[in-house]
Amino acid sequence: MRLELLCALIPLFPLIGFIINGIGFRRVPKGLAGGIATVAVLASFVLSVILFRSFVGNENQAGAAEPIVATLFDWISVGDLHINFSFQIDQLSLLMLLIVTGVGSLIHVYSIGYMSHDEGFGKFMAFLNLFIFFMLLLVMGSNYVIMFIGWEGVGLCSYLLIGFWNRNISFNNAARKAFVMNRIGDLGFLLGIFMLINTFGSVEYLDIFKQATSLEIGDKTILAITLLLFVGAMGKSAQIPLYTWLPDAMAGPTPVSALIHAATMVTAGIYMVVRSNVLYTLSPLTLEIIGGIAIATALLAATIGLLQNDIKKVLAYSTVSQLGYMFLGLSATAYTAGMFHVITHAFFKALLFLGAGSVIHAMSDEQDIRKMGGLRKVLPITFITFLIGTIAISGLPPFAGFFSKDEILAHVFEHNKLLWALGVFGSGLTSFYMFRLLFLTFFGEFRGTEEQRHHLHESPSTMTIPLIVLAILSAAGGALNLPGDGWLSHFMAPLFEGSRQVSPEAFAESTVESSTEYILMAVSAGVALLALIIAYVMYISRQAIPASESTERSLPEQVVYNKYYVDELYEAIIIRPIRGLGDVLYSFGEGLVDGIVNGIAWLVQKSSAQLRLLQSGSIGFYVLAMVVSIVVIFALRFFIRL
Repeated sequence: MRLELLCALIPLFPLIGFIINGIGFRRVPKGLAGGIATVAVLASFVLSVILFRSFVGNENQAGAAEPIVATLFDWISVGDLHINFSFQIDQLSLLMLLIVTGVGSLIHVYSIGYMSHDEGFGKFMAFLNLFIFFMLLLVMGSNYVIMFIGWEGVGLCSYLLIGFWNRNISFNNAARKAFVMNRIGDLGFLLGIFMLINTFGSVEYLDIFKQATSLEIGDKTILAITLLLFVGAMGKSAQIPLYTWLPDAMAGPTPVSALIHAATMVTAGIYMVVRSNVLYTLSPLTLEIIGGIAIATALLAATIGLLQNDIKKVLAYSTVSQLGYMFLGLSATAYTAGMFHVITHAFFKALLFLGAGSVIHAMSDEQDIRKMGGLRKVLPITFITFLIGTIAISGLPPFAGFFSKDEILAHVFEHNKLLWALGVFGSGLTSFYMFRLLFLTFFGEFRGTEEQRHHLHESPSTMTIPLIVLAILSAAGGALNLPGDGWLSHFMAPLFEGSRQVSPEAFAESTVESSTEYILMAVSAGVALLALIIAYVMYISRQAIPASESTERSLPEQVVYNKYYVDELYEAIIIRPIRGLGDVLYSFGEGLVDGIVNGIAWLVQKSSAQLRLLQSGSIGFYVLAMVVSIVVIFALRFFIRL
């Protein structure tokens, strides 16, 4: 199969699924709609595997396959700027293809069971397909313009899916909030693309990165470009200050949370930085800024997660925190480690969200963990898989999260000891709030209503099979990049040749001794284990239950419980002033514009009323007017010539 055709078919199948279900969602039966949507993404996954094997099979003698650019057609030509609609196939795009289509296929299967009773099932599956299409454009494009199309497209799909149950006003507000905050970040991203065009005369990755290797580290233009691009990543990947949309996005159906806000869309910012690694390596100041924002985001979100009682909100703040860890790794030029955590996070966070959906499904849409308890007896598959996901995200060996998080922390230790210490502390917080969630949900006595107890049941196979597959990946995913010379490090190495060229010291061999590495691993795992024990003592031994909403709380607890009042702060210093300014401008504009328009209308009306009196019907007056007019014209001509 020709490369261009293969690359075109991968995003084309989900687009076809969207068109069929989107046009006929009122007529296509639910079973057929679910099948079409799932087969479309599954076909893309199969083609991605074929493309992966073909690419790996083309490795040269040095053990690395060269990037392949498949041009579908010439697109934009303006002066010297030529932009092709083309796809770039290399190590990074292939990894993202497998994640998006693989995890996406499992979530589509899960959605068939989870959304089967929803009236808008066909429309929901169509939106999922559309999201996969745009996400594939984002990761396959060979230039920043195609990336931006996918970037905007997944933002649109996020809006549609978060507000899918649009009869609820709060859900609509959450969707609007996500859309607006992403647009703020996207403005920075777009300005960064304009600066790339102005600086390099191209938007193609290969052209830009080749030219960038001739620049000096610390170049002011590259600093501006990387900061603007990172503003886009802050919005899409929920970093301070553009993170508050992500927890509110839990208003959407649970499969949406798993697909968009755990495995794919929110990692777009990580993908963009890894893709642009040459530019970021050239700008150490940008990396320092990213590191500061990343650790602040990780700790802020982790502390908020300690007191949340909505099962999906806990996972949402966990996602924000884990994204902070990924950016923390990137700030230490640990691009492979950051990408490794993207992969493992896709496994265990999708698993946790889908497990939460299984719990919500069994609890008749109840999401408050204070009203759960003892569910491991009636939801055995959900419990075991959720336990595996919890161990993985907590960084406990030997599951996937331990290896990816440990690799990030090891690189950060070399780069900055303070950031490492804060990272280990954040890892302990993650372990505590995740086991708190596990213990309150699945252990102890059931705290729900009798009606809920009566309806408790394990989810259907369409929901449990994806849980089992993701649990296996969450347990074994660490094998992708074991300490030492892991497969992933070897596979991704060619992506960073440009960065090695501009800053060899950033990719030099680690100076940390093996004994120190083992100590660091033990410290990280020990802190996570200690947090687990504390959570066990509090919620199993002492059977503590989180306080109700009306309970009086201490000031620090109240601040954390109310998420540091960040939303209220934004409301006070940004939203209200802008709305007030808008009202003032509206009032001023309404008075000024209406005054001008009404004044002109009044003038025309009055003048026309007077002018119409000249039409008297008297022939003598008309002859006189004609003669006077001729005299005036001749007089004007005479004076002009003088």
